[in-house]
Amino acid sequence: MGMTLAEKILANKSGKSKVTSGEIVDAYPDAVMSHYASYRSVNVLKKIGVDKLYDPDRIVIIIDHRVPARTVENANQEKIARDFVKEKNLKNFYDVHKGIAHLVMMENGHVLPGDLVLGTDSHSTIYGCMGALGCGIGFTECASIWIIGKLWMKVPESYKIVLYGTFPKGVYAKDLILDFIGKVTANGCTYKSVEFHGDLIPRLTMSERMTLTCMSMEMGVKSAFIPPDEVTLSYLKGRTDRKINLIQPDEDAVYAKEFVVDVEKLEPVVAVPHNVDQVKKVSEVAGRPFHQAFVGSCANANLDDLRVVADILKGRKVHPDVRFIIAPSSQEVFLEATRAGIIQSLIGANVLVTNPGCSACGDDGGALADGEICLASSTRNFLGRMSNRKSEVYLSSPATVAASAIRGVMTDPREFVG
Repeated sequence: MGMTLAEKILANKSGKSKVTSGEIVDAYPDAVMSHYASYRSVNVLKKIGVDKLYDPDRIVIIIDHRVPARTVENANQEKIARDFVKEKNLKNFYDVHKGIAHLVMMENGHVLPGDLVLGTDSHSTIYGCMGALGCGIGFTECASIWIIGKLWMKVPESYKIVLYGTFPKGVYAKDLILDFIGKVTANGCTYKSVEFHGDLIPRLTMSERMTLTCMSMEMGVKSAFIPPDEVTLSYLKGRTDRKINLIQPDEDAVYAKEFVVDVEKLEPVVAVPHNVDQVKKVSEVAGRPFHQAFVGSCANANLDDLRVVADILKGRKVHPDVRFIIAPSSQEVFLEATRAGIIQSLIGANVLVTNPGCSACGDDGGALADGEICLASSTRNFLGRMSNRKSEVYLSSPATVAASAIRGVMTDPREFVG
């Protein structure tokens, strides 16, 4: 009996030849990421009086979310992280200008196929787009890994999701994953590892893969994978000196459940307030007015996403009743979009383009007033998201956000996509 990707990686990182679901292992991650709240892990070290780090080279600290600091408290928290980096002479540090932690991790070669990457953010599942096992941990767990280099982990059961066909016009990876989450529910894959397979996979860009593995968190997964291939190698070119192993699950791997999805039957969808699994077709909410449009987050603010928005807005303007905010996912993406003329095009359409980072998705800017509605490409629409429990957030693809921003009401993007 063979092993799934989760089993293979956890076996390798715990020094075992084989593991099975339900087994507890001591796993040594290749990298541990802590983001804007790194100060919490630093404070844990100070509280227990530990000074020595197990392996500083595996520590990656990235200041994102609330950037630039919006309060004195935020600034002091960031200072704790910067002082810690200098004190320990940590080489893997990225300050406020670099962007969202997950993108910075992948852009700078900290994530490779077959890696185990743990991070202080639930959407660390995104690393599965590279064929790595990524999952979120707490700040105390992060501090413990800094000290002892390992973390006990339970090997998850694996589900197989087979995707076949071609996206119809106006349908994107965000529609696919929202539709799937709506069907299985937010608890449908709790503590499972999901693997995406099928003839659609080779045609997915790295950006689309990021959307799938990032948003998989919203159905409760422990990890999510897309087996690495030539697309992975192309993305990694020039980003690392480490040997790349295109790890694959065994042909006789055992999956607890299998799903088959014909993507050609999909249409644009939205997740309505206040849960990601409350999914409806865009046609069911068409005509509903809203106040703010937002394209951003680790799920959907890459170059592909910005280009889709710019193409839809070309020759058009944002409706005067809508404010449209876009936050590129990283400095690298911002620069690429600038060179491609995308940023200039967006600004010309009356879009507010902000600095790279989590922005409104991380409650940093883009707060909603009482009773206001935001249509966003971000990760979550929970009550109180975007800083106000008296507002509402709908989730969709960047294309749906852009089309709706033109009309001033929620709009099916297919009328704007050729």
